[in-house]
Amino acid sequence: MNPSQPSSPIPEPIRPPMGDAGPARLELLLDLLADEVAGRLQARGATQRPIVAEPAEIPIATVAESAIVADVAAEPTPELPAPSEPESEPILAPDAPPIEQDTEARPSHAAVLLARLALGLLVLVVAINIPFNRHGTTLATALPGSASLVIRNGLLVKEADQPGIYVFRSAQFHWISSLDAFDYYGYRWQDVHIVEPGFLAKFELGAPIHVLLKCSASPHIYRRENDRKRWIVDLPTFSAEGHVWEDVKMVSCEYLRSLPDGDSIPPGRGAPPPPLP
Repeated sequence: MNPSQPSSPIPEPIRPPMGDAGPARLELLLDLLADEVAGRLQARGATQRPIVAEPAEIPIATVAESAIVADVAAEPTPELPAPSEPESEPILAPDAPPIEQDTEARPSHAAVLLARLALGLLVLVVAINIPFNRHGTTLATALPGSASLVIRNGLLVKEADQPGIYVFRSAQFHWISSLDAFDYYGYRWQDVHIVEPGFLAKFELGAPIHVLLKCSASPHIYRRENDRKRWIVDLPTFSAEGHVWEDVKMVSCEYLRSLPDGDSIPPGRGAPPPPLP
């Protein structure tokens, strides 16, 4: 189209008679509007290629997923268990301190029980080995238990209802006649086992064990029995009683004088001479 040439005049629309109304008038207006739009599009650029939208390819996976979703949606929804109610927290007083939660791992019940048993056993072992009197006697030796005793040389026993202490020597039990003899032969109180009454009746009893006392300033020899000194009148009696010089313990004359006098050996020989000086 040449711009210098005058544009062709737009024909005026044919107007229907004013008196006609209805569908014919509406169709006429639509036709005129369509012609006007087509003319203007042709004037702006008939050479432009119209854009045609190509159909998008639908991936196979999407189709499969859609089918799965459709199948799942078609299935009935299983009923889920009702959620459990949270445990109610303890109600604290307004001025009470907050409860600290223990985050450390706690030992098992079996481990705690074993630890308590081990502690109790340790306390028991210590308790039965603590001396409970001035002689150092412990529960381990004081508890009656003669059935578990090993009868051997050097075993010290004492019946629960008797004061005497006996030592086992050469298949016999021998009475230890004094504390001096007990100490002289190196016995210890913690080694004495308390046994039930009548225990010694099962065994043969041998000669008592004595200790002989003498001071260096006196020629006399005394035998101590039950906290008393007994004068041995001569050497034949000394030998007849089965004593040896190894049984003689040297002490001070003052100590000998402090001991009360007993009957002589052999008996009936009168008052024992006092230790000299």
